[in-house]
Amino acid sequence: MKLLVINPNISADVTALIDAEARRSAGTDTELIVRTAGHGVEYIETRFEALIAAGAVAEIIAEHCGGDPAADQIDGVVVAAFGDPGMPALKELTDVPVIGITEAALVAAALQGQRFSIIAISDRITAWYRDCVEHFGLGSRLASIRSINQSLNGIGTVQQDFKETLLALSRQAVAEDGADVVILAGAPLAGLARELEGQIPVPVVDGISAGIRMTEAVVALQSGFHRQGAFAPPPVKNRRGLSENLDAALTAIQAAAGVTANAVPAGK
Repeated sequence: MKLLVINPNISADVTALIDAEARRSAGTDTELIVRTAGHGVEYIETRFEALIAAGAVAEIIAEHCGGDPAADQIDGVVVAAFGDPGMPALKELTDVPVIGITEAALVAAALQGQRFSIIAISDRITAWYRDCVEHFGLGSRLASIRSINQSLNGIGTVQQDFKETLLALSRQAVAEDGADVVILAGAPLAGLARELEGQIPVPVVDGISAGIRMTEAVVALQSGFHRQGAFAPPPVKNRRGLSENLDAALTAIQAAAGVTANAVPAGK
């Protein structure tokens, strides 16, 4: 199968971390296309930054899954930033599974323990992450969110700069918060779970690894795509100012699902 893995921020260093962990995690028959957002911010820390990132991710999905017969067929998409920018709306844009690393990591954690803790790279990010957990209906299973409370030297060196801090936070989550599972949140921490193996006394989930493996599993299920319901493609209506790729992707998914224009009530 072929997976499109998207870094929703503009950091090439983070994309390199994503790429390395994705390739370590993927099955031998999985081909990966790893892309970086064409616009946005160095790393995503707030809801507004996630809003900007969502548009960049949509453009990349549209480029690769827009129905162009000449384009390589993508079997699934991984949105590789914790907080899942643009999710779940991005599921409406294509007929292949679109999985965020947050939803993948939360599912993986929920399968391995009753309560989990999230280890984050900044204090500012924690409120948004808490919203994400609540969105997935897992608020009662969140033991804690612990985070680095110091300024970052660079987003690509968080693991090296704060390895001992991240290890201490993880251990505190277990000893003081009662976590059965620890999630190392965010693409800048990709691969760290492997490095800390055996040093944290509970299962440790890497978001990138979970995202790749969960997407492979969902693709393999061959469950079909949303033609109706909450994640059906948007209805046909007038639109203006979209990129060529995004317009084509919407047209293709609407046609595939047999979506028609919404009826406009008389007098409106």
